[in-house]
Formats: sequence, C-alpha cells, structure tokens
Amino acid sequence: MQPSAATFYVRAPGTNCLGSTIPKVSHVSNVLIVIPARMQATRLPGKPMVDIAGAPMIVQVWRRALAADAGRVVVATDSADVMAAVSAAGGEAVMTRADHASGSDRIFEAINSVDPGGAADVIVNLQGDLPTLEPHLVAACAAPLAGAGPDLATLAAEISVEEEKTNPNVVKVVGSPLDVAGRMRALYFTRATAPYGDGPLYHHIGIYAYRRAALARFVSLPPSPLEKREKLEQLRALEAGMRIDVTVVDTVPLGVDTPHDLERARALLG
Repeated sequence: MQPSAATFYVRAPGTNCLGSTIPKVSHVSNVLIVIPARMQATRLPGKPMVDIAGAPMIVQVWRRALAADAGRVVVATDSADVMAAVSAAGGEAVMTRADHASGSDRIFEAINSVDPGGAADVIVNLQGDLPTLEPHLVAACAAPLAGAGPDLATLAAEISVEEEKTNPNVVKVVGSPLDVAGRMRALYFTRATAPYGDGPLYHHIGIYAYRRAALARFVSLPPSPLEKREKLEQLRALEAGMRIDVTVVDTVPLGVDTPHDLERARALLG
C-alpha cells in the first residue's frame, strides 16, 4: 500500500487537526512494527541505502519507529546490505523473499518468521521511505485498534494546498465521522477529487495498523476490481467488507520516491 507525496503540515505535538489529543498506543497491547524495505525501486534505485544525514534511509526510519516506543521494531528486507546496515545500527532485521507483490505480503512473511507464536496482536506496516516521520504517528495509527470495531487503521490529514485536491498522486480518503473526535470510518480511497461539494478533503497517509487476523485475511485475498482500477491496495480490504478507521492528524511525512524527494529529506534532516 503506497503512501502519496504531498506538502508537509504542522500541528501541535500529540494532537490532530481538530485539536483533540491522539490516544496513546499503550492502550493497544502487543504491537509489532514492521518496516518493509526492498532495493528494486524504479525511480530511486537502492532507495533504502541512500545516505540521509550520515545514515542509510532505512536506519533513519528504524530510529523513528524505535522513538515511537510503541512496540518491537523489525525491518523486513530482501537485501543483505539492508540487513547489515540495520544490524550495525543495533536494530533487528529479517530476510524475506524477493518476489513479494507488495509490502503487506512482505510483512506477513516477516511476522511469521519473527513471531511464529502469534504474540503480537497488532501489526503496524511502516513504510521504509519515510525518514521525516514524526514518531507519534505510529501511536496515532494504531490507536483505533484499542477498541472493538475496525480491522485496520490508518491516517489522514486535511488538504490545505488547493492543487493537491486535484492531484492524482495525492490519495484521498472519503470517510464518515465517528463518535471519537478526530476519527473517521473509511468509506473509499481514491485518486480523484472526492467527496463532491463543500467541506474538507483528506489526504491519505500510507501507514497501516492491522489486527493480526485481518492481515492474514488481507494477504489471502486476490487483488480486487477497484484496487486494480485505482491502483490502491487498501481498496481490497474495503471491497472484502473489512472496516478501516482513520485518525486525522496535522502532519504528512515526506515519502522519498525520487531524487528530488531525497534532496528535500536531506535538507530537512541535515
């Protein structure tokens, strides 16, 4: 499931754009954070190992996941170089197959390797190309799974830059507000400008938390018709009747997909 690039937003630490306090991930038991990292990126070859502020990007992301203090952190990779870099930094990494179609498939292989007994109840899929990630976003993502209801959880931020509303690279989430302030139930994800009419539009941030059984079910499903049409993997879950809850935050991490993104990240962290 791919995040989309967009402008950064700034918010008060620990709050969402509605001013509500983000629930702490300590309310969610037995969290396992998995960072998928593959070397075969087409637009930025060798992406996990590019240097940002004196460390490979994957190490920068691992450090931020660790700073979240939300649970065990494991990097899942198909690269011996990534494995060595994470291990040298003091982190935990596991080798996975090189032929996975998605990061979700890679993390599912990884959790069955590092946690075969199923101790982790919640799995966070943290993209390996988010070196500017604010650690509190991990807690914000996992928080909806502290209660009954959702199978998955993710993040969104209100779009404040007009041109991003029509940019197909900025994925929008259409959601229905929940009783909990700053939360929505996702009804659809789209590259189109939606919903129609007056009111805010929300930019989807591609970080996910799954209940373990939901992840197992998700990776067992074939790609769905709307997923293939929009090229958005999360639509597979919605088409299968799975519930996705969304926490609204006020910060969008920079996804590093191109050389230009890399220079922006180096400027921010240098």
